[in-house]
Amino acid sequence: MPSLLESKTVVVSGVGAGLGHQVAAAVVRDGGRAVLGARTEANLAKTAAEIDPEGTRTAHLPTDITDERQCAALAELARERFGGIDAVVHVAAWDSYFGGLEDADFDTWRGVLDVNLLGTLRMTRACLPALRERGGGSVVLIGTQSAVAAPSEVRQAAYAASKGALTSAMYSLARELGPDRIRVNTVLPGWMWGPPVEAFVQFTAHTEGVPEEEVRARLASRMALPDLATDGDVADAVAFLASDRARSITGQQLLVNAGELMR
Repeated sequence: MPSLLESKTVVVSGVGAGLGHQVAAAVVRDGGRAVLGARTEANLAKTAAEIDPEGTRTAHLPTDITDERQCAALAELARERFGGIDAVVHVAAWDSYFGGLEDADFDTWRGVLDVNLLGTLRMTRACLPALRERGGGSVVLIGTQSAVAAPSEVRQAAYAASKGALTSAMYSLARELGPDRIRVNTVLPGWMWGPPVEAFVQFTAHTEGVPEEEVRARLASRMALPDLATDGDVADAVAFLASDRARSITGQQLLVNAGELMR
């Protein structure tokens, strides 16, 4: 049986140290070619060097998904370097703004929405011609469990609202793009062990004066499985949805959360 993404070209936005890196690594591991976008050139170069030392199966370009021209340039790079696009994975997000309604700065909310909702849609639209030329493909959105069940530990109302809106848009996109055999699905991570959650655990442990393992165990105690899902676990789910083995799956949400929330 061929590898999951054998000869597939996958555009990955938001490649940094965490989930974006893991998704790009999964694409190459599973036989594909990864076209990487993010605002920071150094992050792109680091990931490309680590997952593709020979430089034959990756390409990268600094990309701000709030800029239509930069989105178009990343899509064009995929076509020029590898002949087209088979899948697009949207990891890029603004997730560092915290707070609820009473302390909300709605100008900042607009910025969060511009990145997480509109930026994702811009990047998707830029890739549509190449996906259609391939006869179809896959769009995988990264949502968040917070959009369907707000956590008690942190307030991220703007982030959750923007990702909830993106999931709602997914249903329309799946219906609109389905006739072109373009599938659209969303992966919803929960408490995902990777750089952001590691930082939260370290901060909480320092603030409370307890060992980091105690904070991690507190989070894991809510899961049906005995530990947190990792960003690598989420990347594996993404790789499946990007592949032809998910050819009849569209308009779906997949929680990857070790069973904390079941729907």
